[in-house]
Amino acid sequence: MKRRPPAQDTAPPPSADANATLAALEDAARDERTPAQLRELLLQAHRALSQSLADCKAERLRYRTLFDAVPDPVSIIAWDGTVLDLNKAGMDAYRRPREEIVGQPIETLNPDLPQDHMVPVWETLNRGGTYVVEVTNMRGDGTRFPVEVHTAGLTFDGRKAMVAVARDLSSRHTAELRYRELMEAVDRGILVQDANLQITYANVAAMKILGVGEGELVNDALRADQWLVVDERGRELPSERYPSTRALQTGRIIESTVLGLYHRTRQQLMWLSVTSVPQFPAGGDKPHQVLSLFSDVTALKRDSTLFDRAQSMAHIGGWEWDVTPDRLYLTEEAQRILGHRPAPDTIEGMLACLRSDDRDRLRASLGQAISFGRTLDLEVQGHRADGRAFWVRVIGEAEAGDPLNSRLTGTLQDITERKHDEETLRVQARSDPLTGLLNRDAVLAELEARLDDPLRSQLAVLYVDLDRFKVVNDVLGHAAGDRLLASAARRIQRAIGNEGLIARFGGDEFLILCDTGSDPSRPERLADAILEIFGDSFRLDGEEFSITASIGIAQAPLDGVRSQQLIQSADVAMYDSKRRGRNGWQTFTPELAEQQLHRLQLETHLRRAVINDEFHLVYQPQIDMRNGRVVAAEALIRWRNHSLGEIRPDKFIDHAETTGDIVGIGDWVLNEACRQMREWQDAGLNVPRVAVNVSYRQFLGEDLSSTVAAVLAEYGLPGHALELEFTERVLIEDAPDTLRTFAALRQLGVILTIDDFGEGYSALNYLRRLPIHGLKLSQLFVQGVPDNQSDVAVCQAVTGIARSLGLALVAEGVETEQHRDFLLQLGVHVGQGFLFAPGLTPDELRDRYPTLGMAGAG
Repeated sequence: MKRRPPAQDTAPPPSADANATLAALEDAARDERTPAQLRELLLQAHRALSQSLADCKAERLRYRTLFDAVPDPVSIIAWDGTVLDLNKAGMDAYRRPREEIVGQPIETLNPDLPQDHMVPVWETLNRGGTYVVEVTNMRGDGTRFPVEVHTAGLTFDGRKAMVAVARDLSSRHTAELRYRELMEAVDRGILVQDANLQITYANVAAMKILGVGEGELVNDALRADQWLVVDERGRELPSERYPSTRALQTGRIIESTVLGLYHRTRQQLMWLSVTSVPQFPAGGDKPHQVLSLFSDVTALKRDSTLFDRAQSMAHIGGWEWDVTPDRLYLTEEAQRILGHRPAPDTIEGMLACLRSDDRDRLRASLGQAISFGRTLDLEVQGHRADGRAFWVRVIGEAEAGDPLNSRLTGTLQDITERKHDEETLRVQARSDPLTGLLNRDAVLAELEARLDDPLRSQLAVLYVDLDRFKVVNDVLGHAAGDRLLASAARRIQRAIGNEGLIARFGGDEFLILCDTGSDPSRPERLADAILEIFGDSFRLDGEEFSITASIGIAQAPLDGVRSQQLIQSADVAMYDSKRRGRNGWQTFTPELAEQQLHRLQLETHLRRAVINDEFHLVYQPQIDMRNGRVVAAEALIRWRNHSLGEIRPDKFIDHAETTGDIVGIGDWVLNEACRQMREWQDAGLNVPRVAVNVSYRQFLGEDLSSTVAAVLAEYGLPGHALELEFTERVLIEDAPDTLRTFAALRQLGVILTIDDFGEGYSALNYLRRLPIHGLKLSQLFVQGVPDNQSDVAVCQAVTGIARSLGLALVAEGVETEQHRDFLLQLGVHVGQGFLFAPGLTPDELRDRYPTLGMAGAG
């Protein structure tokens, strides 16, 4: 169903018959009975109407004359799509008489119009625009022809209507087809570029001349980075001087400009003669595209001085060798590349410019070319007369049509800059960007190469690890940590000098390779030199830091014959040095290998301990030292392995941290402690809360708050029945995540405490911001009070921090009455340690503190 046109203004009623009106006026004016004054008025009306009718007839004649004079078909169309009028060109184009068209719907002329085709026309004309569309019109005999129709609004006989001008496109389409066929047929290259110089068309000849392969995009093949463009004098031409650019900018034809195009990858130079013609859009005053015609004139340029100049720009010179008389010809650029004056005029003279091994290679290739007609293509290195090294690519072949191969011609290309770039990239690929030392891959490759060489296989590996670097890095940030690593690397370089190869192996670890064949004591001497140079403090951001090193030494072939084995041995020795107190070195021994084996066994058993039900918890009470009341119990893990027996926590916790097994173990401890808390409450034992240690790996590796919420829900415990103890490391791992996790835990009601406070570099700014409840004063400082003034000062400082921040404080390691008295005097009321109890089983805790089962004891 067709849409109805928008509402129209009502057309005026038809006029009375003009001639009858004139006759009536004339009769009335002649009637003697009519007053004279009225007769005069009637005569004036008669004259005015006569003049209007004459003017109207003239206008209608002028309208028809103009209407029929338009060479394109013109239709007057009512708002509902009915044809109201048609000019003579329209009747000729449609080959129909006027009466067959006027009064008919527009579909009579355009049978292929879609339903509701008038809707966009109305919308455009109501906005005051002109509607333009390409459609197919039909003649009276049924044949079709393409037209471009321009439709505008007008008032016709007092009614809202449309005028449509249809331009026959048949000739234009034919001309465009012939134009395109002509462009494809000519042997000159043709490129059409838009205003942004993007190629929109390239004919076959252009693709062939420019070497654009089948299926390759023209714009990709002609990227600026692929080509060097030079002018007739061989100077690089900026893009704003290209003929196409100038034609677009000036709007004028740029004729017969000679350009040189050098393809960087194919190393091919061609010369083109280019004419660029700007093309303007209809009614435009600026070009919207440019057409460039060009021909390949390389052959005309080959022997000219301009060609030599272009070769110089591309750093390519030519050479020709007449074999029998041994006469060598070099172009000017080839002479510049070799850098010898006078220039060599024999092949041996050119070979003398090269290194001896490259000289032999080129001489052999020349012989192959002479004897068998083979092409030579070599990259060789030499030295100029001033001593500067150069790299050159030599290409040559027998001259065409020479059956005896008695004349060779070719090119010399200066590739020194490329070789320098390649060397720079090679060095970068082998170097650590922070320290400038060799990187891990480079030192491993070097170590393998030396171990494979019998003359260099007597060597040692020093594995250097910076002590406490991670703490400094965490406190000051990664940028300061990077500066510290760079400074440490410079110190190691000064200590080693030329006696070893140094690499940054990863993080804060360095690897040193040194020869031991000529000096068996060199590894130990170098280790001492490193420790000595690390004796001075490092200064960063106005602060001094004492960073030491732990060093492990392994020697080949005694401690390993392959790189991985040797490095692992040095690593084991380094960890033994760190275990012995750091700031020292240790050589690898069979005993260390055995310890390493035990460590691996320990890790293997540790990984299965949770599954094998080998862990159990003991609980050390936290005591109000004023009255002996239990305020909490800290869960401490114990491990009884079926094969290894009882293993102390200090023997396996670090391993679990290193291997990541601590996450699973920590989850087990949290679950078991909450289960025990539920059991105590069900038995009426009033333990206020249970404290559980949380590893920083648990904190970083999982959604801790969700895990805690799930465990509390499983055992029906309120949040305040659980206390989580974190090390200071958690404070400085990731501040935003730390804040979010601590806030979520606190919302659960969980008590949050920082354990062993004061042992590390405490991040007081984080401590102030975090929603924690308390601190635990490390037993490291409690052990020295009240006699050690340094420990006393630390205890006083930590107590002051806790008090000022409104935090609870628990003292660990309380073992004597003197400890308790000192802490009470300091204002610390809660403590735990052997003075009160070691870790107790649940039954032992109940037996030792029977008041826990008494009402109100909590």
